[in-house]
Amino acid sequence: MTKRERIAAALAREECDRVPVSFWRHFYDREGSAEDLAESMLAFEREFDWDFLKVNPRASYHVEGWGARFGPTGVPHEKPELIEPGVRDPSDWRNIKRLDHRKGALGEQLEAIKRIADGLQGEVPFVETIFTPLSVAGDLVRSDDDLVKAIREHPDRVESAVDAIADTFSAFAEELVARGADGVFFATTQWASRDRITDEEYKRFGRAYDLRVLEAVKDANLIILHVCDKNSMFDLVADYPVHAFNWAISLPGNPGLAEGARMADKAVIGGVDEDLALMEETPEAAIGEARAALADTGGRGWILGPGCAVPTRVKMENLHALREWVGEARP
Repeated sequence: MTKRERIAAALAREECDRVPVSFWRHFYDREGSAEDLAESMLAFEREFDWDFLKVNPRASYHVEGWGARFGPTGVPHEKPELIEPGVRDPSDWRNIKRLDHRKGALGEQLEAIKRIADGLQGEVPFVETIFTPLSVAGDLVRSDDDLVKAIREHPDRVESAVDAIADTFSAFAEELVARGADGVFFATTQWASRDRITDEEYKRFGRAYDLRVLEAVKDANLIILHVCDKNSMFDLVADYPVHAFNWAISLPGNPGLAEGARMADKAVIGGVDEDLALMEETPEAAIGEARAALADTGGRGWILGPGCAVPTRVKMENLHALREWVGEARP
């Protein structure tokens, strides 16, 4: 199978010639420009020959347009640090208006996507990471507690801001596909977790706006919903109109792969704990988890991957070992 055929078969939960696979990570020291980001992603794909490429953009790109400022730490393995949040006090929520998605950091990402599309020449499906509107709002303040407090004390202000964010990223997501991306990797970060907010709060400030962004890319080839953190609200998002779900199966309160596949009635991505098994000195633990995931899913409707972005200090030998393993693995 070609990569596109293999991914399409996995999404349709049909038999594949082998287990499809993709892992993803940041290259913090190479995310400052469209050119560097594109080349780092293309080089990663060339090295590992993943079945789809998940683009990890600059970790702050989604909030820079609303005044959030970040600076490099000078350490290649550390993400940029927050210098000044976009929302400093409750009155600032009123300043969050729809952005022109073709300008600033968002425009830079669109340029990177075009470069990546040109480099892959249609042979490898790829998705750009975007964050749910509530997740973007969470990165506009200094801490999670600040957003929770604003939701409970100034709900109308937060909702107006989330509405503007949803409008911005709906247009941005649509433009990503027009520039060559197959779709998006839509990440909730920690905001679809019962450790942060209540179900009713997620329904009001999360779900409606998530669905608006997803509607903008409803005809895309590959839409992945990434549900972060432990005690996730998987049940609240299981009916989202996406092609596949990705989450950390090893965290407390989260379903396993087969259970999640049944709940969502969709393909699933994951199986290897990026923070534990993948970080060990040898690949045996990671391969053991991959084998367990294969047994759990029967190999249908499953793509091998991490539960979240791979730490930048990962031993590349372990990733190579997993990539080699899929060539031999059979249901």
